[in-house]
Amino acid sequence: MADRKLKHVTAPNTPWNQSLRKRKLSLLHGAWMLLTIGLAACGGGGGAGSTASQPETNPTPTTTSTTPGVATYLSLNLNALPNYVSPDLPVHYDTALLATRNVTTNITTDKGATLGRVLFNDVRLSFNNTKSCASCHQQINGFVDQNQFSTGFAGGLTTAHAMRLGNVAFYQGNSMFWNKRATSLEDQATDPIQNAIEMGFDTTHGGLTALISKMQALPYYPELFAWATGDSTITETKIQNALAQFQRSMISADSKWDRAYAVVYAANGNVNSAQNFGRSLAGANIPAANRFSASEDNGRDLFMRGPNNGGKGCAGCHQPPTFALDPNSKSNGLDLNETVIFKSPSLKNVALSGHFMHDGRFGTLEQVLNHYASGVKAGTARDNRLPVGGIAMTAQEQADIVAFLQTLTDTTLNTHNRFANPFIK
Repeated sequence: MADRKLKHVTAPNTPWNQSLRKRKLSLLHGAWMLLTIGLAACGGGGGAGSTASQPETNPTPTTTSTTPGVATYLSLNLNALPNYVSPDLPVHYDTALLATRNVTTNITTDKGATLGRVLFNDVRLSFNNTKSCASCHQQINGFVDQNQFSTGFAGGLTTAHAMRLGNVAFYQGNSMFWNKRATSLEDQATDPIQNAIEMGFDTTHGGLTALISKMQALPYYPELFAWATGDSTITETKIQNALAQFQRSMISADSKWDRAYAVVYAANGNVNSAQNFGRSLAGANIPAANRFSASEDNGRDLFMRGPNNGGKGCAGCHQPPTFALDPNSKSNGLDLNETVIFKSPSLKNVALSGHFMHDGRFGTLEQVLNHYASGVKAGTARDNRLPVGGIAMTAQEQADIVAFLQTLTDTTLNTHNRFANPFIK
């Protein structure tokens, strides 16, 4: 349950030089006006679906003499990047917690994550320029598709519900996808691109060889890969590393629960512990804007406490403060005699998902809680912490846990510019 210094030389102040300066200024002004008009007329062709591009907070144009393709297609300032490596996080995202990330030798850099952001939002990575990673993992919805199944590049539907991506870095089991078929976040990254339904670069359409040829011909990718990796050559490994860096930077840490729990953490030893997770978040010590209601706080208590101690044991699998899945968890008894052990994403932003479970069979959190209360079925893949039949809950207890799950919504992750579509053309 991701300078160049110019020497200044002063010329003599002659009438000829004064006239030359005026002509240069006039030409520069005219060129700037043309560039401004041209950019205003550009659509969102490279972006994810119909989502409008969100400008950077520092949208100073990139130096066009070195990266003209980037300047034409993207709203990026390559000289002043967003902070992906060490963003501001609440106190409970401490050194010990950050050390639990599933980082390999692919260490996140601001350049690498920026390249990943471009790749993630680029519909040109699909065979017919219609779908990007962000088409199915939509930022505004917590990087998930609210539909049960996502629509692929040619109109077909996927067979699994898109997974939320917030806090994917904290799943220590490493294996990715619902059925754990990928060995790492890097391994997972290019699978949707090569999927015959999702983005279409399968063997029929030339696979990654065809995609890389397409990318080499786009003016901005050789520039970006040279800038981020020191070499304009595009490879699958470079694509995978950049996408994984961008996804690992999607840390969800600004939900109502985070803001309230940070007070408890700081006041009680600055440690993430079962004792601190069990403390009430409805007291006067919590600022009013983040103070839990009675229902939210009871739901928190039921979620955190074990079933042998009057709770429902949800935190045993969905581990606070990241709410990433315990890597030792097995399946949750959805189907009788189930043999596949599924993993789930972090519960951060779970209330925005629209559909739930690997096949999206449930349309509400209430249905999810009803399953855990009375629908758990026997099977070899079932986690033995979930008894067959379910964990007994009253209707009010189920409602309270749903209220608590809604406090895990993180609007900062869902709106921050460093994760937004950077395309202007």
